[in-house]
Amino acid sequence: MTKIDFKLNVFSLSERLYPMVARLLGDSNTEDAIQEIMIKLWQKRKKLENHPNINGFVILTARNYCIDLLRKKALVLEDSSSELKVLKSTINAEDIEWKELNNIIFKILEQLPQQQKEVFLMRDVDGYEFTEIAAALSIKIEHVRVLLSRARKQIGVALEKKYDYERGTY
Repeated sequence: MTKIDFKLNVFSLSERLYPMVARLLGDSNTEDAIQEIMIKLWQKRKKLENHPNINGFVILTARNYCIDLLRKKALVLEDSSSELKVLKSTINAEDIEWKELNNIIFKILEQLPQQQKEVFLMRDVDGYEFTEIAAALSIKIEHVRVLLSRARKQIGVALEKKYDYERGTY
């Protein structure tokens, strides 16, 4: 793989990695981590040349790098609560409602099985395609769809239960 091919096919994906890496490592380490990931991918460029799913391989490499880094530092994975919060300079009723909803969703996410939570975050927060998620988690696309469907259903049921309870109808 030439320098130009690498830049077009791999390095161009670095912006798509940013949300996932930021969620896993925290915003302060994200740019350094992406730089290290790109170095690792450059070293593996011969493997990438004939790989059938370059996007999936790049996401898998990034995810594994973040997990390895977290294991070395013995840290807990940072949740994407920062991704779910609505931040505005002025506080009004709508802001309070959004913050409350985000807190409720954050609590629901904590109760989901790890794979469901990860698939939900990668698809609905980070915006990855099903093929990329499947490659990153080493599972079939159909399984990704099932996990996402179950996660969304559980979140929906939990939200409905919460709001029905607050209205006094549950």
